[in-house]
Amino acid sequence: MSASLCCFLSIGLLVVVSADKKNITAQSGQSLTLPCQAENNNINTVQWSRADLGTKYVLLFRDGHLDPDDQHPSFKNRVDLRDKKIKDGDVSLILKNVIINDTGTYDCYTFQSGGNQEKPISSIYLRVVPPGQTGGSARLKVVVPVFGLLFVAVGFAV
Repeated sequence: MSASLCCFLSIGLLVVVSADKKNITAQSGQSLTLPCQAENNNINTVQWSRADLGTKYVLLFRDGHLDPDDQHPSFKNRVDLRDKKIKDGDVSLILKNVIINDTGTYDCYTFQSGGNQEKPISSIYLRVVPPGQTGGSARLKVVVPVFGLLFVAVGFAV
């Protein structure tokens, strides 16, 4: 099991970051940024996709412009790049007014002129919960009582 770091932000957003993947939980109606950092600035195309959307994209940015032709209809007018000039390789996705159906794994790909990116440079699982829920991890809720029982058991043994 990889070590992970959890933090709650004041807006009720839970971010779990581990060595092998990122998980974000957001409340319906929030806007958020899915981070993606490319290693270079010579990027021609940025693609954000979700496997469950088939051939449609969450966002496709090519030659300095958003390309809406193959964008999934549910993301029209709700997504953008944080920085369309892609300064310092930042190709993070802004997702506005999230809904429950936005739950899924988002993959970020970048392409240089004539290049091909076979695997995502960032993969993020987004879970959207109804307003008012924090969407805390079930694993965290179980770990705390287990450590409490372990502490009591050690106390009795001494």
